[in-house]
Amino acid sequence: MYKVDLNCDMGESFGLYELGNDEEMMKYITSANIACGFHAGDPHVMRKTVELAKKYDVGIGAHPGFPDLLGFGRRYMTCTPSEIKDYVIYQVGALKEFCSAENVRIQHCKPHGALFMKAAEDKALARAILETIHAIDPKMIIFALNQSEMMEEAIKMGVPVAKEAYADREHTENGSIVLTRKGTQITDYEAMAQRVVRMVKEERVITYDEKDVSIKAETICIHGDTPGAPILAKKIVEALKEDGVEIVSIKSMI
Repeated sequence: MYKVDLNCDMGESFGLYELGNDEEMMKYITSANIACGFHAGDPHVMRKTVELAKKYDVGIGAHPGFPDLLGFGRRYMTCTPSEIKDYVIYQVGALKEFCSAENVRIQHCKPHGALFMKAAEDKALARAILETIHAIDPKMIIFALNQSEMMEEAIKMGVPVAKEAYADREHTENGSIVLTRKGTQITDYEAMAQRVVRMVKEERVITYDEKDVSIKAETICIHGDTPGAPILAKKIVEALKEDGVEIVSIKSMI
């Protein structure tokens, strides 16, 4: 029986700015990556998103990023491992207390944007994040790209790790992703859904430069700010179920 977790970056509204459709997306996913205030989100949005996740029985994940509100956490910053540890513990700690107030726990951590991409290639940065997560909760799962330094270091350290693939971003030959879209804009939701099915069942994906490569997908990300994200999420759920893939929480797989 094939199984997969579906995750989504959420809680990214702040102040007067609204991003994504969190409640609609909660109907289709099993894991929510909640922004912790550095790249997006604010205390009120964090609380509301935790409440929504609890309402829909969706696993809660911390989504810490660089302190880069203007750049939405997608600009690369030069930081020491010590600084990264402080940034991560600050953000995860804030979300942890919102979870405590709702009597729920943080299930996983998925670094955001440029922090996630940089940690995929920088062993010292990856270890800084992993050491922090392990110190907070040894059972907390880390989401990592295939063949990344984050994944390799997590395995070495004994940190629970889930291999992540993407529904709405192009992959590269080594299993990473393209942070800024390079390929043709994808508007065919059915084709995107079938691509997810193929990643899960055949462990293959077509890269942005048209190469057919291997990939392991234990959790699939659908970005909440992708145009038509709820439509895409619904199509993916339908396609997975039609092909006999069970959609489950990542904590039941790792």
